[in-house]
Amino acid sequence: MPLPSTLPEPGAKRLAVRVTADARRQIAAGHPWIYDESIVSISHRGAAGDLAVIFDDDRRFVAIGLNDPASPIRIKIVHRGRPTPIDAAFWQQRLDAALTVRAELIAGGRSTGYRCINGENDGFPGLVLDRYADTLVLKLYSPAWLAHLATLLPLIVSTLHPKAVILRLARALHGGNLFGLEEGMALYGETPGAPVMFAENDLQVEADVVHGQKTGYFLDQRDNRALLATMAGGARVLDVFASTGGFGLHAAAGGATSVLSVDASEPTLAVADRNMAHNRRNPAVAACAHSSIVGDAFEVLDRLVRQHRRFDIVVLDPPSFAQRQSSVPAALHAYAQLTERGVRLLEPGGLLVQASCSSRVTADDFVATVRGAAGRTGFDLRIVRQTGHPVDHPVTFAHGGYLKALFARVHQL
Repeated sequence: MPLPSTLPEPGAKRLAVRVTADARRQIAAGHPWIYDESIVSISHRGAAGDLAVIFDDDRRFVAIGLNDPASPIRIKIVHRGRPTPIDAAFWQQRLDAALTVRAELIAGGRSTGYRCINGENDGFPGLVLDRYADTLVLKLYSPAWLAHLATLLPLIVSTLHPKAVILRLARALHGGNLFGLEEGMALYGETPGAPVMFAENDLQVEADVVHGQKTGYFLDQRDNRALLATMAGGARVLDVFASTGGFGLHAAAGGATSVLSVDASEPTLAVADRNMAHNRRNPAVAACAHSSIVGDAFEVLDRLVRQHRRFDIVVLDPPSFAQRQSSVPAALHAYAQLTERGVRLLEPGGLLVQASCSSRVTADDFVATVRGAAGRTGFDLRIVRQTGHPVDHPVTFAHGGYLKALFARVHQL
């Protein structure tokens, strides 16, 4: 399917921009965003996707970025240092560099689902590219990329040779002028009529690349799921915020005797059931008893505590609790509430796996909150592993990280 002929092109006239001294220091340190309030002067407003050149007070080149006039993050930096053309060769070099970072993961062959481009961290601010076997999902978080799709898409196709490239759009882009583009459309190839099957750590998993959350699956927990599998032999597992069942499936493959999946969404738990079924040829998965509860996580945990249920492993992997900085105290409180419930459900010496994907919550604050909550409830946490981002979700600037998780043995004080 060809791209719509109505797509814009970057303006021929670049914006000339001066920013505050503090913004220049942050750019030099690798920060990829220039906020509206950091702009001292700008030659003209420009359109989304126009190239904006940042100069210092002596008119020396500092960086170049994509203009996004409707966003508080006015300019997304794509290059700093010496002037260079932002053309097909530039983007090809960026794409090649991103794939080189992931070369070992790709060559390993155990996982055919992975992130090819991790936004700002790979030099593509506001753009994510995920692979699910022979299907790619391109997700845009900024309209600035619409003017560059005609250049990027052929590079992506010729480099990665997909069967299809599906477009997903962040909520902020819905309802705007998309120049003929639509959420879930195929930019290349045909839109899949069914979930796409791919491998994660040699297990078969499905992704709804057209309608599913994010790009169809949560790829960032791959390594943590694999780690859980090594600890799950003979365990009874409670997987809370289970979504499509990645943790539970890996626990089953690792020898868990039972998995109870809890999520507020019945359709996603149905996918978790199917993912188990996709792997029934695996004797360990076939031997594992899987059941589900649809409901609010906190309410279900309270009910299980009242029922005196006990598990050998409890997994708590909630969505982001802090969408803005002012939400951090409430997010930490929510993590603590989860911990207090989770530790009560564990057998002595049981394993707590708790994660946070809130970028505004630091790893130190997260661990201190979980430790403190366990202590107040009368339990001691002995951390076995503390993890961050997998290789296909690199972190290359100060605020580019979000994922943190801990694996801890729980003992009563």
